[in-house]
Amino acid sequence: MIMKYFLILLLFTVDGFPTAAQGEDSVDNERLAKMVNLSEVIIRTDLNVARFISQVKNDTTFYKAFRNLHVLGFTSWNDIRIRDKKGHIKAALMSKTKQSRSNGCRTMEVISENSSGDFYEGDGEYNYYTAELYAGIFFTKGTVCGESNIVKGIDFKPRSQSGLAKHKEQLKMLFFNPGKKIPGIPFIGDKIDIFDPDRAEYYDFIIDYGDYEGQSCYVFSIKAKPDLGGKKDKIVIDSMVTWFNTRTMEVMARNYDMSYNAGVYDFDVHMEVEMTKFGDYLVPKLLRYIGNWDVAFKKRERGLFTATLFDFTN
Repeated sequence: MIMKYFLILLLFTVDGFPTAAQGEDSVDNERLAKMVNLSEVIIRTDLNVARFISQVKNDTTFYKAFRNLHVLGFTSWNDIRIRDKKGHIKAALMSKTKQSRSNGCRTMEVISENSSGDFYEGDGEYNYYTAELYAGIFFTKGTVCGESNIVKGIDFKPRSQSGLAKHKEQLKMLFFNPGKKIPGIPFIGDKIDIFDPDRAEYYDFIIDYGDYEGQSCYVFSIKAKPDLGGKKDKIVIDSMVTWFNTRTMEVMARNYDMSYNAGVYDFDVHMEVEMTKFGDYLVPKLLRYIGNWDVAFKKRERGLFTATLFDFTN
């Protein structure tokens, strides 16, 4: 039960509140800084690399952008597809929804919807975990009140949870703080900690300049070394590329790939997130996902979806 949620929720849960641990070890940051490759343009800026790494570790802008969806109205195009082993679409949903917020509460209206295959069960519930968990991110069921987008000062303590609640908290941490060690996930918890200096030896780190929608950005790339060979089982994150606004250090976009084969389960996930600004709010405008996972005694699920968000309102 827990593992099926882990493998498909690997990157998607957005209703929690993890933050990076306080008091990062400056010695580790200095050690990591020596492992980072800098483009010629970055070298000329005399960037403090250790400080940059600390900012990346402690980033909360990515998480807050999704929390902002709880206090804003928006319209969304929803495209969810489930494929069979030959790559054919066996179930799908195309819909347009509109979230409204009034008097501290949010509700959602389905403007249009077209489903196919066995996307829904007979009782109207979702037949696939990909769909069920997509709904947990972007769909509002009934009326939800009393939310905020505050992230400062909220501590993330997965060890204080138990059962399904604990595992959901672990997944939130993986989504909002990729690269941080997550205790308690079978086989892979410590292999996610790409910022641990000993784990970092399996990766190439690069800082460069780039452009995102006309904004100057630091492009921070973390990619598994191509010659890992038999050490591939030492890592889970294959690559992660993040665009940080050079002025505000907000995450403007992030792409990452994760894969692992533990025998009793395996997964291969690709995700892309693009942000935009609505007034002073940083919000996700596009989220693409392609995932293939399998758990012992369960059917393999191959899902993909694209969420396109627009027409934000206060």
